[in-house]
Amino acid sequence: MKQKVFVLLSMVLMATSAWAGQKVERPKLVIGLVVDQMRWDYLYYYYEDFVEGGLKRLVDEGYSFENCMINYVPTVTAIGHTSIYTGSTPALHGICGNDFFDRTQGKWTSCCSDKTVTPVGSDSKAGLMSPRNMLANTIGDQLRLSNDFKSRVFGVALKDRAAILPAGHSANAAYWYDNSVGHFITSSYYMKELPKWVRDFNKRYQTKPGEDQKMKSEGVTLTFKMAEALLENEKLGTGDVTDMLCVSISSTDAISHEYGTRGAQTIAAYKQLDKDLAHFLSLLDRRIGRGRYLLFLSADHGGAHNPNYMRRNHLPAGGWNARGTVEAINKRLAAKYGVEKLAVGNYGDFIYLNRARIDSAGIDYQEAKREAIAEIEKNENILRAVDCEQAASTAVPQLIRERIVNGYNRFRTGDIYCLPRANMFSWEFGDNYVGTTHSEWNPYDSHIPMVFFGWNIEHGATSKPVRIVDIAPTVCALLHIQMPSSCIGDAAF
Repeated sequence: MKQKVFVLLSMVLMATSAWAGQKVERPKLVIGLVVDQMRWDYLYYYYEDFVEGGLKRLVDEGYSFENCMINYVPTVTAIGHTSIYTGSTPALHGICGNDFFDRTQGKWTSCCSDKTVTPVGSDSKAGLMSPRNMLANTIGDQLRLSNDFKSRVFGVALKDRAAILPAGHSANAAYWYDNSVGHFITSSYYMKELPKWVRDFNKRYQTKPGEDQKMKSEGVTLTFKMAEALLENEKLGTGDVTDMLCVSISSTDAISHEYGTRGAQTIAAYKQLDKDLAHFLSLLDRRIGRGRYLLFLSADHGGAHNPNYMRRNHLPAGGWNARGTVEAINKRLAAKYGVEKLAVGNYGDFIYLNRARIDSAGIDYQEAKREAIAEIEKNENILRAVDCEQAASTAVPQLIRERIVNGYNRFRTGDIYCLPRANMFSWEFGDNYVGTTHSEWNPYDSHIPMVFFGWNIEHGATSKPVRIVDIAPTVCALLHIQMPSSCIGDAAF
């Protein structure tokens, strides 16, 4: 008996010793690359124009999830960036738009607005920003938690929200571009003053104050140069733990809004993106080593083709007047209840009612919503007006019901969702309009790239359905760390 116990104890000790000698393998660096308003099909529309070392390299060597969809509405920048990195939706992470009506404060607010901080690098309100409005944590937060905050996490973008929200609450820093001073800034949420290398970078690449770099292809290059400078000066990927760099390319969105999906300026921006990405990957190969870093490519949303372009080619498209609809709702409710401005306004297809005013006037909120819905549905371009609180039982396809529910946060989202016809913008436009927009549930706005490249990633592709919220848990699974706090996605590998 004693001999059996001794043998068993020896086996346990040997197993424990073998496990103690193992080390969890992780990449030296994780890079999240989000291209603002990049439609999934751009990977193939531009493929023949790509250089060998850029986007084509990601497609040819990485693993592509070809059927990645956004599973909420509206499909806009702030929500997309937040959902990628939190694995969650507005219902839980609370970022319900680039701007939203905050019912707890009774006013409209920017998604990253924070008046408790001060600008660092400028004196403008562009620096009054932080991630405090985000109610969930991110991949980077989980990475830092996994090793007691030894990992370093940074965010870089021209747009404040595209730098701040991906990097998370515990990020070492986020840097964004301030048009009013012509260089990158941050806020006191992260630091008291810009590091010397950032000040030196700003001097070298100073642009004319007031000049919006997001509207130029050069803005793509400026973002990559800043990311490269951060990589080198902060020595990311050179320590004993995994670091993370969140990079967002904002210019592609601004240019597409102005010139559409087929504009020469948009094509030029994507060619520049490809060229700059090739240089960036080459730098990563040299500094970190091929196969020693993990990169994922995605987008915060897609974009619709220009409605005039569609019409010229006999495809249905048009616009409806959302602001005019709000005015019509106010007129109808005022006539019924004798109270003005019972609708606050709209954010895209969401209509906000003034719940506080409705309550103080003793008006039945549910009845007021029904009146507003009846007014909205006079418009033949609106297929249904959906009471957001009743979306799960509304007679619209299940996929759309789910996306409304996922996008609804009772403190920050509108009361009524207007479901327009496909390719129907929320404003009216003239015959000379050449730009585009996004925010809908439809595939042109919700179908995005999801490509993994580098460390432990084999080449391949699949058309199995995945969602934007699956990106974060996939990265976390690859890193062997816990997924973010409000994650509702699933690891795709």
